[in-house]
Amino acid sequence: MTINLTTTAQVESALDELSSVLPGQVVDPRHPDWTALSRAWILSVDQRPRAVVTVTDEEDVVAVVGWAARHDMTVSVQPVGHGATHALDGTVLLRTRGLREITVDAENRIARVGAGVKWGELLAAVSDLGLTGLAGSSPDPSVVGFTLGGGLSWFSRAFGLAAHSVVAVELVDGDGELRRVTAASDPDLFWAIRGGGGDFGIVTALEFRLHPAPHVYGGRLLWPIEMARPVMTAFAEVTASAPDELTAWAHLLRFPPLPEIPEPLRGGSFVSVDLTFLGSAEEAERLLAPLRSLPALRFDTLGTVPLAELGGIAAEPVDPMPTMELSGLLRDFDEVTIDRLLAAAGGPDSPLVVVQVRHLGGALTRATDADGAAGALSEPYQLFCLGVPVSPEVAYAIGQAFAEVRTALGEHLTGRRAFNFLSDDHDPTSAFSPTALERLVAVKAEVDPHGTIRSNRPVNRS
Repeated sequence: MTINLTTTAQVESALDELSSVLPGQVVDPRHPDWTALSRAWILSVDQRPRAVVTVTDEEDVVAVVGWAARHDMTVSVQPVGHGATHALDGTVLLRTRGLREITVDAENRIARVGAGVKWGELLAAVSDLGLTGLAGSSPDPSVVGFTLGGGLSWFSRAFGLAAHSVVAVELVDGDGELRRVTAASDPDLFWAIRGGGGDFGIVTALEFRLHPAPHVYGGRLLWPIEMARPVMTAFAEVTASAPDELTAWAHLLRFPPLPEIPEPLRGGSFVSVDLTFLGSAEEAERLLAPLRSLPALRFDTLGTVPLAELGGIAAEPVDPMPTMELSGLLRDFDEVTIDRLLAAAGGPDSPLVVVQVRHLGGALTRATDADGAAGALSEPYQLFCLGVPVSPEVAYAIGQAFAEVRTALGEHLTGRRAFNFLSDDHDPTSAFSPTALERLVAVKAEVDPHGTIRSNRPVNRS
């Protein structure tokens, strides 16, 4: 029987009922530390869930979802705090950090991880095996959250998106039932989970293929911002003929004058190229010759990279902060695109802290429908811009800068976005083709007809 809750007192009574089942694990706005306990990693998104529940095992998840279904409430999940959006407002938000299982079958190259495992923890577990999962630029996001959204990795040019390597999923569906989902057991649901986001169930564990990475060469090359045009041109030259084993990302970087930022970066503006190469240093350096020939290099960290230290290449912040983000997939990155991007975002007064261009291609273009909802990324490059809105005035300036970048690049942007790079104000449907979106909606209607589960990016809710 479903109980419709129409008053605050009824909601609080229902939450008290849940607290009696999971003592000490349920908090709501009555708690004195509610603001801190309910906030996300991105502090600029004031998400407002109805309650936050810290779960420690699958049975807790089953209990919460079953309770929510009976009370006509909605459950969402935010494993470690990333992925903040207002789509989570009014939901019962699960924190799954307590699901910390890591099991590695090195012989068969399969890993199993719980929903609370971070990428840095998984990479540390496999670092000495010559194997890797398809991790992104930061060690801090959860493996599960990253993968459900596709998962654009340092090694995606060689092995595809992280979602393409998933072989099994364990989840709690909208009826509160624990299910193991594979291509054989439920092909439509298995397809949707791999890149369609978290709208189809609360995932408690993933199993996925590991890939060979006996030698990883990589790091960062950094020049003063005055070298932006020649560096971007050399980056375009390198990536135009790069083998799948080489991944390179170019950046315009502006570091604030904060004491925690080391010299010579503090308060400076730079252009950089971050990269990884699955192979020898000698071969990598041959491929990087156009970049190596440039003068005025300020910073060079290229060398052998232990997998456990992969997150150190991009050195992204791990502490919560306010951000505004813009992303989009690019048709090309030629001289015209470079000129337009630098004109819009390369000036000394730009409020954008990061302007990044990622080289895609390789295995990303070869994915098929069988690889999941994430599908293929046919575009050769991705744009990502980030600002830090420390005040309303800065937030306004960042918004204006985003508009200038969109206008300047115009037809060079395809209109599609990678799912993992959607921000709170992006339309989630922009990550999918009309055919894929229609199929996602159909799967959602079948597996969760009452809408008990809600993703942070619910492209497929009816």
